[in-house]
Amino acid sequence: MKNYFSYSRLSGVLIIFTLASCRMGRNYQRPSVPLPQSFEQATAVSTDTNSIADISWRDYFSDRVLRTLIDSGITRNYDLKFALRNINIAQQQVRQANWLWYPQLTAGVSGQYNRFSDNGPAGIKNGALSNHSYDYLASLSMSWEIDIWGKFSRQKEASLANYLQSYEAAKAVQTRLVADIAQGYFNLLMLDQQLSETKKTLALTVDFVKLTHLLYDAGEVTYLGVQQAESQRLNTAQLVPQIEQAIQIQENSLQLLTGNLPGSVQRDVNLSDIHFNDTLATGLPVAILNRRPDVRANEMALVQANALVGVSQANMYPALTITAGTGFESLTASNWFNIPGSLFGLAGASLVQPLLQGRQLKTQFEIAKQQREKAVIQFRESVLTADIEVSNALIQVSQLREQENFARQRADTLTAAVNNAQLLFKNDMANYLEVITAQQTALDAQLSLAFVQRAELNARVELYRSLGGGWR
Repeated sequence: MKNYFSYSRLSGVLIIFTLASCRMGRNYQRPSVPLPQSFEQATAVSTDTNSIADISWRDYFSDRVLRTLIDSGITRNYDLKFALRNINIAQQQVRQANWLWYPQLTAGVSGQYNRFSDNGPAGIKNGALSNHSYDYLASLSMSWEIDIWGKFSRQKEASLANYLQSYEAAKAVQTRLVADIAQGYFNLLMLDQQLSETKKTLALTVDFVKLTHLLYDAGEVTYLGVQQAESQRLNTAQLVPQIEQAIQIQENSLQLLTGNLPGSVQRDVNLSDIHFNDTLATGLPVAILNRRPDVRANEMALVQANALVGVSQANMYPALTITAGTGFESLTASNWFNIPGSLFGLAGASLVQPLLQGRQLKTQFEIAKQQREKAVIQFRESVLTADIEVSNALIQVSQLREQENFARQRADTLTAAVNNAQLLFKNDMANYLEVITAQQTALDAQLSLAFVQRAELNARVELYRSLGGGWR
């Protein structure tokens, strides 16, 4: 008989441990995602795993002022601070998940006084010795749910995935922040160059107005020529406050990104002084899955959703809970902690199977599965978006480089045309309209050149970001 009970206990323990080894839900496996073999348009497939995304932003950007701005943004930007707080919250949730396997302990001390009714069931008139009583209690209780179906394991897995998601999301915020600061800085340099070229053209138009006045006084041109020259001067002069306004707004935008109050931004270089290494190593497209923080964040969201499916499934199965308690109880304070007289203890176990709960558990399980499918869609979309962004950035870098060559040639040609037009006008070999037209087209060419130069720099920044660079 003793052996029978020993085998029964051993069998019960083995059953519990066997059940505890079960984990509801399926383990995470990365879903298939369509990726090209190479980013390049060449027919041969690139096998180079190097990528500019592996370069630290301090090494990728060589300009001293820009690096100072980025450093300030990483330290003081409010969006990044907000994302870092999410990491701290998720970290606390992971720590809490680590305690799910441990028993829950509760300690308490209480004292109770009861005054019975004289006419009630416990009153004196009915034979009670006293119409009042005392009860003093000090207890320690334990409740321990055994992780039969791996629910706690899945909850910890979900909490850890949530932590990693917040961590990757913070890195994604930083990559976007670094790119936004760099592009804003290049836009500011573009505006500086446009303002400089506009002021140069304005000085030329002022001289031309003076010249037409002299020629009008000499009777060699009509007053219409003076009016046309003056109109051209005013049109150019109007651009100066417009560009200055754009400069101040761009400076404030950079100050917002870097967490500073509105004000001017120091810069000591020209737009043409900014250069990047011509090497455009992109690595293999599959590396985006690990290099792009936003893609990683979406994958961690999928891992979390997959684990929550297991949690919701485990909630539909029986829960085994072990309870125990001990303490001291007495009707008088004088012998409250009298041992062993006041000592009590209890122990128990329960196996509870949810039955009819208005289909809540089934609904939660079905919703969790749909949430997982949504996470799969979002993950695949983020991979496709990353691939498209890299491809677009490569196209822009390639095409804008060629556009800049043409824009520079055009600007140089039209600048020389202005000088020729002025000489011809002084020698009565060209009219005032030709000079005005030459000045206007030359200014447009210089403004366009600055725009193309800025666009090419921004494309290189976007390529760096789209490949996953900027968080190192």
